[in-house]
Amino acid sequence: MEMHHFARRTAGLTAVLATGALLLAAGCSKDDDKDSNSAAMTTTSMPMGHMEEEHVAGAAEETKIATQGGDITVAGEILEKYTETGGPTGPLGAPLEALETAPNDGKYQDFTGGTIFWSKDTGSHVVWGEIRKAWEDNGGANGKLGYPTSDEKDIAGGKESEFSGGTITWVDGKTTVTPKA
Repeated sequence: MEMHHFARRTAGLTAVLATGALLLAAGCSKDDDKDSNSAAMTTTSMPMGHMEEEHVAGAAEETKIATQGGDITVAGEILEKYTETGGPTGPLGAPLEALETAPNDGKYQDFTGGTIFWSKDTGSHVVWGEIRKAWEDNGGANGKLGYPTSDEKDIAGGKESEFSGGTITWVDGKTTVTPKA
């Protein structure tokens, strides 16, 4: 069994290195082709629950996650945050649905363990657990709290998330919503 995992990891590493070499060669070419619409693209497929990445020169990065319901795309700033939190093997887990539109030109995507919200003013932040419930009970991005401006952080006895219109804390099992004055 150990050899199978080693062979799979070695094959994956070889594919990544080969892809990188091809992209480097394509990007470093002294070819005078002035067709600025051409783009290099690579795709790596992995089993269910893993990422299939597509990199297109000049375009936002995009990843497709294989789920029981089919492939679901995670892209752009939400992908960056998703990857930062561990991707499909991290606490957010697999995506539940495609990227959705949120108020004021924002975006969000639901995952099994929480949601990533993005807005041009606040960036991408994870909202989950009891803090997410309290935020949604207060109108979510449409409510007085607005978009998250921080990821959840540890505080004495619990957790805290900041929003454009206030703060939500979860301490010793109690959730407190504090709007900005």
